[in-house]
Amino acid sequence: MYINHHQLITHISKLFSVWVIFFVFTNCKHNMKHIPRMVYVEGGTFEMGCDNNSCMPNELPLHNVNVKNYYIDISPVSVQDYKKYIDSTHYLTDAQKYHDAGIFNLTTGEWQLMRNRYWQYPYADSTAKAPDNHPVTQISWNDAKAYCACMGKRLPTEAEWEYAARYNTNMLSNKYSWGISATTNSIWKCNVWQGSFPEYNTMEDGFLYTSPVGHYGTLPSGLTDMGGNVWQWCDDAYQLYSGNQINEPHTPNDKVIRGGSFLCDSNVCHGYRVCARNFCSQETALYHLGFRCAMDAE
Repeated sequence: MYINHHQLITHISKLFSVWVIFFVFTNCKHNMKHIPRMVYVEGGTFEMGCDNNSCMPNELPLHNVNVKNYYIDISPVSVQDYKKYIDSTHYLTDAQKYHDAGIFNLTTGEWQLMRNRYWQYPYADSTAKAPDNHPVTQISWNDAKAYCACMGKRLPTEAEWEYAARYNTNMLSNKYSWGISATTNSIWKCNVWQGSFPEYNTMEDGFLYTSPVGHYGTLPSGLTDMGGNVWQWCDDAYQLYSGNQINEPHTPNDKVIRGGSFLCDSNVCHGYRVCARNFCSQETALYHLGFRCAMDAE
């Protein structure tokens, strides 16, 4: 029998190439759970919202939601990371385009738009630069979407954000992403307002404004800053949960924010609970509002 060695070698090479591709593909699939600076979250069904006497009206009712497997950034995007992005893309944020951004005036107790404030100089003091290791703020929803897209990612959905906040903890009974209390042995677990808002802040947690990313440690899930420090944008247009009949005007331009911030006093804004939710218009930039990215796993 005649054997064409050239055809045989070509055939074997093709088989080998297919095997290599299969090997690499299956191993990449296996290793997809290891993406730098992101946590793999195995999806599932959970009860989203709130059904107890600590609920705010817009957190009702408790309802089942299913999420698919996904990734989410370990921490909110830092000033340093955002600076690298700006240096490479020369992107102009909405705050830079409008030449102003939102700051809470601790003297007057009111929000105001201040000229020439943006992610690098987010505070009332126009000379105070945002520290590199703090979460970037004065970022609109539009800005956050653009950054995540540039990184090959996206903003998390509201359901993904809450699921991640509850992940690897007691899914339903924990009030916060780390447990049932904001303090342990009188030590604060997050960067929020202590004292009486807005009159005075005792700063028992050590911070008046933002704190370094990850300062309060890592959750069992591997995430940080899932309560307090800065509110975080979600992808969703804000709307009330199905069955909720409260009168709360909002528009498709209003986007969900989650997590609470350094301005949250539990007697006024208990926004750092896992079920707490709020919204801002998509072009809004505030000095207590940042973001993190997510990514599909399948």
